[in-house]
Amino acid sequence: MSFEDEMKAALDTFVVESRELLQDMEDGLLGLEQDEHPSDSIGAIFRAAHTIKGSAGLFGLEHIVQFTHVVESLLDMLRNEEIPVSSALVAVLLPCRDHISTLIDGIAVGNMEETPEEKIAGNLLHQQLHSLMQGEHADLRSDVITQQDQHQAQSSGGGVVDSGNWYLSLRFGQDCLRNGMDPLSFIRYLSTLGDVIHLITITDNIPAIEQMDAESCYLGFEVVLKSSASKESIENVFEFVREDSVIRIVPPRSKIDEYITIINNLPDDDELLGEILIKSGVLTKHELDACLKLQRQTHDQKDSTNHEAPIGEILVSQEMLQEPILNAALQKQQQVKDTKAREKQNIRVDADRLDRLIDLVGELVIAGAGANLRANKSNDIALLEATGEVMRLVEEVRDSALQLRMVPIGTTFSRFQRVVRDVSIELGKDIVLEISGGDTEVDKSVVDKIGDPLMHLVRNSMDHGIEAAAVRLARGKPAQGSLRLNAYHESGSIVIEVSDDGGGLNRDKILAKAIEKGLVQAGILLSDKEIYALIFEPGFSTADQVSNLSGRGVGMDVVKRNVTSLRGSIDIDSEIGVGATMRIRMPLTLAIIDGFLVSVGHSSFVVPLDNVIECLELPTNCGDHDFMDLRGEVLPFIRLRELFDIQGEVPRRQNVVVVGYGEYRAGLVVDRLLGEFQTVIKPLGKLFVHLEGIGGSTILGSGEVALILSVNALIKNCTRRAHQQNLQLANPSNS
Repeated sequence: MSFEDEMKAALDTFVVESRELLQDMEDGLLGLEQDEHPSDSIGAIFRAAHTIKGSAGLFGLEHIVQFTHVVESLLDMLRNEEIPVSSALVAVLLPCRDHISTLIDGIAVGNMEETPEEKIAGNLLHQQLHSLMQGEHADLRSDVITQQDQHQAQSSGGGVVDSGNWYLSLRFGQDCLRNGMDPLSFIRYLSTLGDVIHLITITDNIPAIEQMDAESCYLGFEVVLKSSASKESIENVFEFVREDSVIRIVPPRSKIDEYITIINNLPDDDELLGEILIKSGVLTKHELDACLKLQRQTHDQKDSTNHEAPIGEILVSQEMLQEPILNAALQKQQQVKDTKAREKQNIRVDADRLDRLIDLVGELVIAGAGANLRANKSNDIALLEATGEVMRLVEEVRDSALQLRMVPIGTTFSRFQRVVRDVSIELGKDIVLEISGGDTEVDKSVVDKIGDPLMHLVRNSMDHGIEAAAVRLARGKPAQGSLRLNAYHESGSIVIEVSDDGGGLNRDKILAKAIEKGLVQAGILLSDKEIYALIFEPGFSTADQVSNLSGRGVGMDVVKRNVTSLRGSIDIDSEIGVGATMRIRMPLTLAIIDGFLVSVGHSSFVVPLDNVIECLELPTNCGDHDFMDLRGEVLPFIRLRELFDIQGEVPRRQNVVVVGYGEYRAGLVVDRLLGEFQTVIKPLGKLFVHLEGIGGSTILGSGEVALILSVNALIKNCTRRAHQQNLQLANPSNS
């Protein structure tokens, strides 16, 4: 790989990691005002800005470094409690975060310098940052210093803090050199804070010379520093390498269990261990000699290469520390090891490679079905057993591959915290966002495509649904409006709800507007859900005024179109004065599903197995009716032969596949039931996308094409027809 290719790969990694850090930064800022103990959030926000600045400096991106440096300075003052958390502070930091994101986006497309517009925007933000830094800075700082002085006086008896021996155990990350960091520079800087009275270089991680990477860092240090500096000052020395290095700092006169934590992480080198214990003042030379003598005796008696247990036993037996302290130290050490092991198991996978894997698994499913079909025709028992085992393994591979693309939808939900905050300010409303079901998992391809529809629904609920504070108070509601995002699994689908506690949809107003626009005929009988669904028609709007957010009749039709393209549906529940809920149902994955294969005449159809409830024989007493008695309940059904105009002789015995979608049930009348079938979904061409009741196609093991039924569309068709019949029976004058 050429140097240019390596730089591009490194820049791509920088962009990806910076975007993740910026998302963490935004999440932290949005929750800052509500956090009763914001110190952890402030620290995370500071580290995100600091890491971006440092990484940008490695690539010579000075415009990002210069802008982020001022942001970092303000965050440092916030971290040191020199300025308080406030709405004004968050209102400035959020646009700063957005500006950094804009600069990062520029790097992603190859713009290594900022544009004049970006420079002007950055200067304006810098002015706001400096205003905050100069505002209450002096007064607050004096209070903080007084509190610190009082704390130091209490801890040192009212005098100056005595100089003591600090113990530092340093293990630098392997990428330290690649990131432009020199481990020895940190040691040199420590000498400015005090006297480095002891330094041991740890080289146990250095591999054999033929396996060594010249760009990797394998060094570690054990340092004894005599200094009167504060722990924070010493920690700040390693701020930039803390993320990927192991830095342990033990203050003077600490409890012995803190030293044990470090000791247990050292290599099994008795001479090194003893030297450190003596230099740190934990043991005397006489105690060390006795400890080593007993250790050698124990090692001769026990055939073991684990030196940690004998040393621990000796320290306890010699009453150099208590056994509970040793046990706690060892337990904590094991927890750290387990955590590190789990962290190392996480790897980044390019999305395109993952999509390619899913495609190959889909082809494997089709090929396996074909082999299994031919095995069934051969009547070879051994071959049938072999193909059956292959199909079982293919199914496991399919499930595992699909699981790789499953991600929690909470990441998408959390992004709307910023949207709700900004739109609330623009509308002059007080609205809070409540999120539930964020851990509900869904295919990444669905998550990527559902963001825009959710954006429209959220903004529409805030603008049209939730009333102004004065109106809410007049109606006996809290002044603060509530917007809720919820997700859960239901029958192989994911359901996403956008709810508000606003005024609800005005049924009569929507119907009148629809009649005025010619969308429905006057006097037609429609259910509430059918009337509410009219708001998704192109150009439809009941807004009295056009705002920056809505009122032009665009957006909601895009929502329906996008949801439909994902083989999903959307419906509305509403109550005047109480609120409304927009409910989206979509399949968990868009690639491979379990299906139930049926046939009508010479045509084959696949019903998504998650929608299948039961199968039964069509009663002979149904005649020409489109409904049947199912255990005392009326079940409407659809004859697929009539729906798709399939010719041929009707068999004497027909079957009904009872399917469900949400709260609705219906039956599909078919000729034959062919059993479960693993289905790879192939999208229909543009010419056929508007076919009602068809959700895609698949290839059978025989090479034939089968259509995948859209249960959602079929049930809607069935329930709409049944509803019209009921209304006509109830109001014969309108028929």
